[in-house]
Amino acid sequence: MNRLKEKYVKEIVPSLTKKYNYSSVMEVPKLEKIVINIGVGDAITNSKLLDAAVNELELITGSKPIVTRAKKSIAGFKLREGQAIGCKTTLRGEKMWTFLEKLIRISLPRVRDFRGVNPKAFDGRGNYTLGIKEQMIFAEIEYDNIVKSRGMDIVFVTTAKTNEEAFDLLNEIGIPFRK
Repeated sequence: MNRLKEKYVKEIVPSLTKKYNYSSVMEVPKLEKIVINIGVGDAITNSKLLDAAVNELELITGSKPIVTRAKKSIAGFKLREGQAIGCKTTLRGEKMWTFLEKLIRISLPRVRDFRGVNPKAFDGRGNYTLGIKEQMIFAEIEYDNIVKSRGMDIVFVTTAKTNEEAFDLLNEIGIPFRK
């Protein structure tokens, strides 16, 4: 069992149960999935950039990403409906916990001038979105193989009903929130 998952089961569940007076263990919020998304706007002109983003996301997460397509045409961006404009992958279970541990212990500390992540990026339903400016913070990405520096969105989907519950859950898991 993953160290973070073990910590969740043995420490976080009892602590949240005590704080919020849950009557059942099933009421305690848990991390449901992590969705990682890379938008590749330049893919309109150069399809090799999308292939590079897909490969990088696969290296980082260990699961095969799917290509996302434009829902509607936007003339100003020279974008047609159905055109490939990014990639995403959803992590659940063991892969999710492994990725989260790697993110917290290895990748986030590698960010330049890191003072913690923004504690205000909750959506009102207990989900948290973390934006990363460069993919180079991940140890799997080799600097020489990068076609273009790009960021990504990492969405933590929880079963929490409020932002406060989700914040407490993610804080206890070990996400380094800014003070």
